[in-house]
Amino acid sequence: MHDNLTNLGLDALDVVNLRVGGGDDGHSAVPGTIAEQFAVLAQLQKEGLIKHLGISTVSAEQVAEAQSIAPVVCVQNFYNLARRDDDDLIGSLAAQGIAYVPYFPLGGFTPLQSGELTSVATRLGAAPMGVALAWLLHRAPNILLIPGTSSLAHLRENVTGAALSLSPEDLAELDRIGS
Repeated sequence: MHDNLTNLGLDALDVVNLRVGGGDDGHSAVPGTIAEQFAVLAQLQKEGLIKHLGISTVSAEQVAEAQSIAPVVCVQNFYNLARRDDDDLIGSLAAQGIAYVPYFPLGGFTPLQSGELTSVATRLGAAPMGVALAWLLHRAPNILLIPGTSSLAHLRENVTGAALSLSPEDLAELDRIGS
């Protein structure tokens, strides 16, 4: 922690996420308590070294457990058009004003591909990955996107997705991907 602060030239880190799970697929919550690990971060927050706390790859029960120790500002889990295990959790977090940061919003190492996604993208004259990001932004007001990219062309597609307006018909068609 202190090395990070020194290397970054900071007195405190803005947000630190405790990555908890992994599971067999590397992206799923693993049952069990997170109290001990989260309490360590909460102590660092009390010492002024961390401003805000988040958690990653967790279940709804683990979110509640962390909240009983210290306020949680964000949850980062694997979620996208095709992987929708956290639908209920996203709604619960939105009601509490907690950000949800989906990782692998474009599918990760296996990019999203579907006929529905291609169909909507073609109708809108947009890139499929931009449409997938637009769907996430329409999904809930607490979704915060941080899509990674290694090319300027993909960055442009990602930014374009933020400006796309999806109709109820588009959303219904895209929702079928996760069913």
